[in-house]
Amino acid sequence: MTKREEEILKLIKENPMISQKQIADILGITRSSVAVHIANLIKKGYILGRGYITHNEPYVTVIGGANMDILGFPYNSLTYKDSNPGVINISSGGVGRNIAENLARLGVPVKLITALGKDMYGNRIIEESKKIGLDILDSLILEGGSTSSYMAIHDENGDMALSISHMDILNNMTVEFIKSKSSIIEHSMLLVMDTNIPYDVIEYIATAYRDKAIFLDPVSTAKARKVKDIIGYFHTIKPNRMEAEVLSGISIENRDDLISAGEYFLNKGVKRVFITLGSDGVFYCNGSKTGFLKGPEVKVVNATGAGDAFMAALAYGYIEDADVEESARMGIAGSILALVHEDTINPNMSLGNIRLYMKEVVGC
Repeated sequence: MTKREEEILKLIKENPMISQKQIADILGITRSSVAVHIANLIKKGYILGRGYITHNEPYVTVIGGANMDILGFPYNSLTYKDSNPGVINISSGGVGRNIAENLARLGVPVKLITALGKDMYGNRIIEESKKIGLDILDSLILEGGSTSSYMAIHDENGDMALSISHMDILNNMTVEFIKSKSSIIEHSMLLVMDTNIPYDVIEYIATAYRDKAIFLDPVSTAKARKVKDIIGYFHTIKPNRMEAEVLSGISIENRDDLISAGEYFLNKGVKRVFITLGSDGVFYCNGSKTGFLKGPEVKVVNATGAGDAFMAALAYGYIEDADVEESARMGIAGSILALVHEDTINPNMSLGNIRLYMKEVVGC
């Protein structure tokens, strides 16, 4: 590193939001010269990407889906094959994006790597990301691509009754594209992935970065199947009951079955297992501690983002060195915050509110 590069790096560490013009004015050099030095610092790995994130600033990288959620809520009981009076809500969504936004709202520096089209939905996701401090600059932005969308009809209890997801754009995310983000991934303190991305990309990341803690959200039973044979590469997994059955091959009917499934995953190499059970709570294990927890009963407004909030809280707990039980409590509290708000992401997501709900989480 040259002396000038050292000076520029010092200024960026002191103020990551500093502009190239401000650096130029402080050092008495031209803006174009600053741009060249910053490009060299990026090439050398001292700065990660265009967001001026340095090695000394820990961050989480989330790799997964981002889409626009179009959610319908009936005023009364849902009547099939008929038009139901109700409310339609549109908000940014996608498992990976939701996890990333929840982490950002918890104050964690986070980078999201996803695929977006240069269209109305993609532009909205980009603009909303800027407002909440979510870095998506390393995502794949495709001219002529259609940003993913998710359309769901909920029942009168707030649970999803039927949905259609259009996420074909994520097939454009390739191993070569991910390799171009190696510096970002290598310097992450934690990786979080969902199974919306292609299998070969998941396999590459899981095998190439085995020294990293990688959290996996299986997303659905259909998408969970593609990671069954590599499940042991992940540090932490958060399947629901049905996804756990697919991944383990064990039919889960009772608590003994949950314990057996947990042991199966641990024997495969997984370090921590959280199997979510809907209103029945969560089962957790890590080889030395096993248990069941349940949160308080709440009026469910929108169940779409509950699992994503759970995963974000798990990631936060890991960063804060919380043990497996404490992490499960945080996960349940995070999911409750999501359940009680009409948007996919509760704008009131915060560590303080998570702590409040954690007080009501009990063993069961």
